[in-house]
Amino acid sequence: MAIDLCNKSPGALAEHHPGRWDAAVQDPKALEDLATEQKDALNFAYRTTLSNVDPRFVAGDPAAWASDFGYALDRVAIRLDNRSNDQLREQAFQHPDPAMREQALFEYADRDHEDAVALLAEAARTDQDRQVRWDALWAIEKLGGPTAIAALGEFLTDDDPEIAEWAKLFISELQTGDPAFDGRSGLYTPDRTFDETIFLLIHCDLYVRLDPSNTHWGKISLAPQGLARIYGQAHACPNVATREKQLVIAKTIDGLHQDGSPHCDNYLFRGFTDRTRRDRGNFFFESLVPRTFFKSGQADDPSQGVRQANIGFARYGTWHLEPRFQVREEAAIRYVRGRFQGWGYVDLSRIAGKSLEEVLVPGNGVLSTLHDPEVGPMTNAFILGTFKGKLNDWDGDGTIDLNSRDVYSTVDGEIDMDQDGVADRPGLTCCDHTALMP
Repeated sequence: MAIDLCNKSPGALAEHHPGRWDAAVQDPKALEDLATEQKDALNFAYRTTLSNVDPRFVAGDPAAWASDFGYALDRVAIRLDNRSNDQLREQAFQHPDPAMREQALFEYADRDHEDAVALLAEAARTDQDRQVRWDALWAIEKLGGPTAIAALGEFLTDDDPEIAEWAKLFISELQTGDPAFDGRSGLYTPDRTFDETIFLLIHCDLYVRLDPSNTHWGKISLAPQGLARIYGQAHACPNVATREKQLVIAKTIDGLHQDGSPHCDNYLFRGFTDRTRRDRGNFFFESLVPRTFFKSGQADDPSQGVRQANIGFARYGTWHLEPRFQVREEAAIRYVRGRFQGWGYVDLSRIAGKSLEEVLVPGNGVLSTLHDPEVGPMTNAFILGTFKGKLNDWDGDGTIDLNSRDVYSTVDGEIDMDQDGVADRPGLTCCDHTALMP
């Protein structure tokens, strides 16, 4: 949450007068394509937000802008990542684990330091892990402002076409609110379960209630690879015929099962989509799925007992169509972005006094619900964040792949390990831990 409120903290405001937005741009040529009206609007927005302790109030009624529970928690929660700034800067480049390097980058950016954009740009420039690079670009977009636009411009001609397209997309969003894409062609593979399998980047904040008084809260901010390691890498899986009313989010967690098989965790979402514009859809979807709740707080660990419960989650946002990519005589979804929220349970004994390497392990945290007599009282985490996903070229042949990713789900969210479209066991939407027990 804090990373999305960049340059707006009271501390940052006290350090310097905002001045003009264009004075903050190191390379003014990077913004030459802005029209005069756009420059005036950006200058007004920049000065307005930086001249108020709480920039959200400038929009009007605080009932609309100050009622965000996550925003309220972000202002009072203590950071459970207690690494120093120097440690974060070092680990962002020196840690051998890409997920840990990325986690350090996002934590540093979330602290809203003046050199955060420069640090992220250096990581995007030098890191050898492709996802660290494009996730670092996303963090730059989250920080926003003219300095971010200038930094992203460096990557428009990157040798990796995905890095270049992400940079183009983020710059366009910052300048116009809408994404932009390159001109590569797309490839649709027929006879697969889903028309599209969109790899999602997810940035998540967990606000953990530290005691029953409701006056002490902790915050864990998870970068995309760290979140995927704990909760699973997610793919949005729409079909053209039903995408306006339902889709599957298919997740896999690697390293959880001792036999090396992926842990599959699928969620069928349903909701409404606004299609008043032909080039996009604005959606609000909810999911309610049966799950085994592990009272240990560790997925697949029944040592402290289990409970069958219905777990709810909400996601909402916008998808953008690409008319050049046709699936069943309809334009394919090229890009999706939005927010999500739900509840979770974190066993504090599993993270207290532990290094981040010991915390960011597969399954170390479970989704939860308030609407169960046993699970509800254990629920102690409010989960919310943002997601983005676009179609990529995964095999390096220069063509965008629409539905080549392996996802283990039927159209109704049931487990389908051989991807033949038929449920392995009707009604089962998550791996059965009892089948893996000795």
